[in-house]
Amino acid sequence: MSPLPIGAAISRRLGTLRPSRAPVRWRLALVSSGLTMVILITFAVVVGRLTVHRLVSDFRGELVKTATDFGLHYDPDQYGELSMPGAAGLRIIGADGVVYRGTSTPGAPDVGPPLAGVDRVGDFQVAVAPVQATMDSTRMPALFVQATRRRDDLERTIDRLWLFLGCGVFFGTLFAAIAGMAVARRAMRPIASLNAAAREIASTRDTSRRIPIPPSDDEVAELARTLDEMLRQLDAAQSETAISMQRQREFIADASHELRTPLTSVLANLELIEADNSTEREAIASALRSSRRMGRLVTDLLILARADAGRLSSRARIDLGSLIVEAVLDIRPIDRRHRIELAEMPPTEVEGNHDELTRMVINLLQNALQHTPSGTAIEVRLWHRDSLAVIEISDDGPGIPVGAYDQVFERFTRGPGPADLAVRSGEGTGLGLAIVRAVAEAHGGEVRCSASESGGACFTVTLPRRTSPQFGEIRQGLVGQS
Repeated sequence: MSPLPIGAAISRRLGTLRPSRAPVRWRLALVSSGLTMVILITFAVVVGRLTVHRLVSDFRGELVKTATDFGLHYDPDQYGELSMPGAAGLRIIGADGVVYRGTSTPGAPDVGPPLAGVDRVGDFQVAVAPVQATMDSTRMPALFVQATRRRDDLERTIDRLWLFLGCGVFFGTLFAAIAGMAVARRAMRPIASLNAAAREIASTRDTSRRIPIPPSDDEVAELARTLDEMLRQLDAAQSETAISMQRQREFIADASHELRTPLTSVLANLELIEADNSTEREAIASALRSSRRMGRLVTDLLILARADAGRLSSRARIDLGSLIVEAVLDIRPIDRRHRIELAEMPPTEVEGNHDELTRMVINLLQNALQHTPSGTAIEVRLWHRDSLAVIEISDDGPGIPVGAYDQVFERFTRGPGPADLAVRSGEGTGLGLAIVRAVAEAHGGEVRCSASESGGACFTVTLPRRTSPQFGEIRQGLVGQS
């Protein structure tokens, strides 16, 4: 692997460890351990320097004391080697640095002439003290005790001291990090509980759920109480909105239902007047067409309003194939300019409302008739797919733009094409396909729009089906009539 990918991988890894991206509990543990490390390092440096100073001072003091004591008790008449426990070496020397009569301990190093005080020569610490017995004697030269001691033991002691302090800093910081992580995890546990509750509420969209309140009376508990109160207010507002929308839907459904009765009466009266009055037949015919269009619009609005209000119509077992055949037989006399091809209808039983499903199929057929030119072939098919019944109505007309497949199911949507008879004649309300979708969804199904094999429009409705051994004879008779 080349250095560049390795460097990139390290950079990405370091990027994921940025403090701004790390969890809060890690940042809290990092801060607490960092502060602890700074305190321990400061303490270790101060204590270490004081201890080292004390060790050096004691080391030098012991060496000076050794030289001084020996200078007080030394007998100049003693000849030969000296023995003095606790010192690396002792020598009795003159001011010129010459050993007096060979008086020295075995292995005592030659560190030069005596110098006042305590000095360091190489790896040795040297202390010099005068021999007191010679001070009052004029027949002997001035003698000095030169005590030497290697610094190895002192250096090893100092090294062990710093190692001990370094280990204390390391393990103290590690312990602080572990303790900080444990404390942060325990402190963040209520936050994690709030986060889990918020995620569950967001996924279920159930604002009636309550936020768990921690038992401690701290900032986290205050936050939980605030969030819980916010959810209560949102739930109340949502309930009020839902009630208002439900009342509005029920009002539209009831108003549409009430409008059907006077419209039916107006239509009946206009039809009677049209039959008896020939002088104003054109105006009456125009009023009759407008009333019929208003009646269709009110009926469409009633179906959509009931679907929006969630009012379930009466349901029964229905042979979907027979229903489609009946709808085709009802549509054929209205428009002879199109060819409606009815494929074989297999036995298909669904649970639904007969009138609504019939209206769904008729709307799909009328949509194909109104939005395609004369001579267009319309094919109606029915088949099974797993536990679903599939209705497909396709044509070989100009088709629908790809971006408008979902838009055609919106309410009051009309096509702009020159072959769109509904737009030119003013017959369409723009609610036909919206009703198709509302009926399909009310029966647990769905409707989709796509392009047919010939390039026209294809509408596919899927509904949950039920198995039924009956209806075969009725269907065969209707298909024979078609």
